[in-house]
Amino acid sequence: MSGMTVGFIGLGSMGQGMAGNLVRAGYSVRVWNRSPQPVATLVEQGAEAADGIAGAFAAEVVVSMLANDDIVEQLLLDPALLTGARAAVHMNMATVSPALADRAEALHTEHGIGYLSAPVLGRPPVAAAGELSILTAGDPALLNRVEPLLAAIGRRTWNFGTHPRQANVAKIAVNFLVACAIESMAEACTLTEANGISTIDLVEMLTNTAFPGPIYGDYGPMVAERRYEPAGFRLTLGLKDVNLALTTGAEGHVPLPFGSILRDTFLDALANGDAEKDWAAITDVSRRRAGLPT
Repeated sequence: MSGMTVGFIGLGSMGQGMAGNLVRAGYSVRVWNRSPQPVATLVEQGAEAADGIAGAFAAEVVVSMLANDDIVEQLLLDPALLTGARAAVHMNMATVSPALADRAEALHTEHGIGYLSAPVLGRPPVAAAGELSILTAGDPALLNRVEPLLAAIGRRTWNFGTHPRQANVAKIAVNFLVACAIESMAEACTLTEANGISTIDLVEMLTNTAFPGPIYGDYGPMVAERRYEPAGFRLTLGLKDVNLALTTGAEGHVPLPFGSILRDTFLDALANGDAEKDWAAITDVSRRRAGLPT
């Protein structure tokens, strides 16, 4: 049993698998979640239910996996919480804005707590298998301290600098590229279907020739078959990440013209009731524009 205690905050579809891998690796893990059922599931696996968020911050290292900036701000950037915390390091593994990372780093430093960004690449089954790719940034000494935790959660870690915000920018860039790939596949499939060609045949050819790899291999069939449920990554989260890309670009005077198109596509999908579907559901926006049934 490892001597390091870990507080884990946020047991959504990704966090459950990540926390479970830490438990299986032998760590003493104290878990907290706003809804109780995921906590009960992790306790059955060997975790301990934390006594609130403060109980999680009583551990040596805190790992958080929350949905967005607002929730992180509300729950974790509380000066009273950080004043009473015994944690030495907080590693935020969610996709949040660089601006939020800057605020979090400054506030944690003020209270003597290290802050790291370590967003991940992969869907829930990948998280459960401990095969995530992890993008990190922050103090090298702190990253070295949490390296065993990262090894239990993912298959490989990629470092992007000494400032936590840098990992968040890298993750936002990745999700922007994935959204672009889904949109381009949706348009290509709509074009072929409108001309009497099987989208399934097209995607099979593409993923075995010009576009091999996990993004086209995973999302191509979802686009071709219009298979959007169960959602591995909800469409609302996709819009959040496109907006993060646009905001980050605007702050640095970096134009992202495709980002504006993607934002409107996601808004169209939301307006048509697809909020809880996988973000591959933006395919139906392309189909509606072409007059194809959805």
